[in-house]
Amino acid sequence: APTTPSAMIPPYQKPPAKGSRKKPGAKPGHTGHRRPPPARIDQRRAHRLPCCPHCQGRLKRCQQTRTRYIEDIPEGITPVVTEHTIHRDWCPRCKKLVEPKVPDALPGATLGNRTVTMTAWMHYGLGNTLSQIVEVFNYHVQMKLTTGGLLQMWRRLQEALFPWYEQIQAEALRSAVLHADETSWRVAGKTHWLWAFANDDVTYYMIDRSRGEPALRKFFVEEFQGTLVSDFWGAYNAVVCAARQGCLVHLLRDLHTVDHYKKGGEHWPEFAKKLRRLVGDAIRLWRATELSSESRQSRRQRLDERLDELIATAWEDSQAKRLVKRLRRHRDDLFTFLDKPGVPFDNNLAERAVRPAVIIRKNSYANRSQQGAEVQGVLMSIYRTLKQRGHNPLHTITKALADYVITGKLPPLPARSTSVA
Repeated sequence: APTTPSAMIPPYQKPPAKGSRKKPGAKPGHTGHRRPPPARIDQRRAHRLPCCPHCQGRLKRCQQTRTRYIEDIPEGITPVVTEHTIHRDWCPRCKKLVEPKVPDALPGATLGNRTVTMTAWMHYGLGNTLSQIVEVFNYHVQMKLTTGGLLQMWRRLQEALFPWYEQIQAEALRSAVLHADETSWRVAGKTHWLWAFANDDVTYYMIDRSRGEPALRKFFVEEFQGTLVSDFWGAYNAVVCAARQGCLVHLLRDLHTVDHYKKGGEHWPEFAKKLRRLVGDAIRLWRATELSSESRQSRRQRLDERLDELIATAWEDSQAKRLVKRLRRHRDDLFTFLDKPGVPFDNNLAERAVRPAVIIRKNSYANRSQQGAEVQGVLMSIYRTLKQRGHNPLHTITKALADYVITGKLPPLPARSTSVA
């Protein structure tokens, strides 16, 4: 069907991909790149032949040598097991026994924060399956883990980091431009939807049974004062916001899809040509930064006139009628990117945010319980946002958990690193 997503089409049914005009690899004459020498040497080894490897004859010793650096993981990686002796002392003022807190693990846990954080990152950040993570730790780290134990620890990690999840939502709602997209998701064998709300600084994931207004109300708890960028899914019309931008790339994809499945229609080619030119001219105007304000305003006004003419024309083709209905409904949402700086004409940012979730869905078949879906949304949001902000998730979360154990409060979500600002 024309609406079948590319990812749902079997590989043997897809047409050959168009060849790239650009030759892969570096250009001739380009300066070579290689791994730089390590700053630290842990051990040194000398290698010398006892005889000639070709004729087994005696060698005459020279003073010539060459140096080669090899970086590798150590043999026999094993976990560090620490016995903590916790002294309990009597407080005469409080009249009770008190003891220090151990910051290396969550209360009552036998797995350290570093292990919990790393395994969660492997699953929710990289898309590894539970069985893959257990296999890596059992066979290569010599640390016996179980899937049930990991799921329990990730649930506790989600509870500890939940304030960061709320902070991500709050920051997303305060953004000037916010992208939104959704994809199907299975929870306990039933169809749910994974929603992604993202900008350049944060990404918020939410898994909900609804693909409509009820789910959006859970995220948009207040009127959104920025510009919402999305595709043309009707549910987004329920969001109260200052401005909208519909994804023009989706329009171009629709034109391409109809061209592919419906050829030779009487009125379709004319309609498709006009709409494709209109979208192309709008994008070219957006990129033409050298134009004077008068020239830009004139061309901008002409785009509106051409759009109104396209909508007002009585097209007989059914596909043209369908797209005209969309253009009429989103008349004021197509060229917002020309009037508001920082607003793009596509929804690529949200689609890129959904892509890691699609990989996880393909590998692990989503979630078996509602509780698992909640953990999924929270931890995916945190790991994705930390990546956007240029932070090492293992170091950042481990340090935050230590503070959480000692003080009972999670420190604020770290701001964007200066290295990626």
